Amino acid sequence: MENLLSLSFDYLSSCDGVKIRKGLRQLEGLLAQICLSRTTTAAERRRSVIQDGVSKSRPKDLASLSEDPAFREFFKLQEGFEWNVAIRLISCLERLLGKGSNGQNDLLLVSSLDLLRGVLLIHPPSRSLFARDIYMNLLLDLLDPSSCPAVQASAILTLVTALLEQPNITRCFENLDGLLTVTSLFKNRGTGREVKLKLVEFLYFYLMPETPYGGQNHVADEQTGLRRSSSKSSRIGSGGRGKTQGEEGTRTTKEKQKSLGRYLNNVEDLVEDLKETAPFGASFA
Repeated sequence: MENLLSLSFDYLSSCDGVKIRKGLRQLEGLLAQICLSRTTTAAERRRSVIQDGVSKSRPKDLASLSEDPAFREFFKLQEGFEWNVAIRLISCLERLLGKGSNGQNDLLLVSSLDLLRGVLLIHPPSRSLFARDIYMNLLLDLLDPSSCPAVQASAILTLVTALLEQPNITRCFENLDGLLTVTSLFKNRGTGREVKLKLVEFLYFYLMPETPYGGQNHVADEQTGLRRSSSKSSRIGSGGRGKTQGEEGTRTTKEKQKSLGRYLNNVEDLVEDLKETAPFGASFA
């Protein structure tokens, strides 16, 4: 696996778009092998074709990953800087962003963001990278009104993934005027309907009650049979602004409503919608 990652990283560090695309495809193939189950029998393959029209692999359930040597090896490799995929994708995004907006470059940006989201979901400790100003600012730069709508939409989803169950990173987002960036894009007349819908979804997510760090991750660790030491998880994101959850703490929906209200009207309507729908079983008591 190290050889495959090394080759992919070499391609991602290139200035040639063709090589970057090749590196992204290699990483996509690796993640697909880790996360998808192949249909093992002819009957299963025929059933898949009949139901979906094409032969598809099925996602593995979380519990089964603890028995998957490839997943365990990948997870452990991500704990150190040398083989961490997220940091390589972030570096690739920085170079692509510096090239400006054009058709091919925008496609590479979207592909890089899609892969980054997958890595952040597979390896939650990599989210700690976005506790650093420089990396959070990168995501916010991708939300510039001049960016391609597809890039903006993908960046919003990636921002959600980075903030998921990470109150300290949410504080970094707030400290860097992330709310101003998001609401300015929402109020911009040139912003398309699809992107505005994604922005509204993000605001709903932002206003939800915050899960203390380690709450849901602990459950995931039990299911996958993998645990990480605090020293390992901090190694990836060390050297930045990020503080521990105990230092930064969580904020209530009411507190975040007040912050968002500085930039947007009728925030109380969003909160009322959240209380009525209670997504993901969230409690607003």
